[in-house]
Amino acid sequence: MKKRTIPAGKFKAECLGLIDQVAKTRESFIVTKRGQPVVEVVPVQARKANPLHGSVTVRGDIVGPVLDAWDAERS
Repeated sequence: MKKRTIPAGKFKAECLGLIDQVAKTRESFIVTKRGQPVVEVVPVQARKANPLHGSVTVRGDIVGPVLDAWDAERS
């Protein structure tokens, strides 16, 4: 199946409506300039919320200094 193509000028004039259509139908299309493909407009893939939630364990002080105190003005 050949993907739908739209000239850049038409895309510019109808951009918001075309984006709404992609979101609703989940069908992508290719924008062309002078007959050559330039970009593809595709729907965003849904992602799991917080895939790393609960995978990190905090042990000890995470905001305190890492090393011992030192004197920065030594000559």
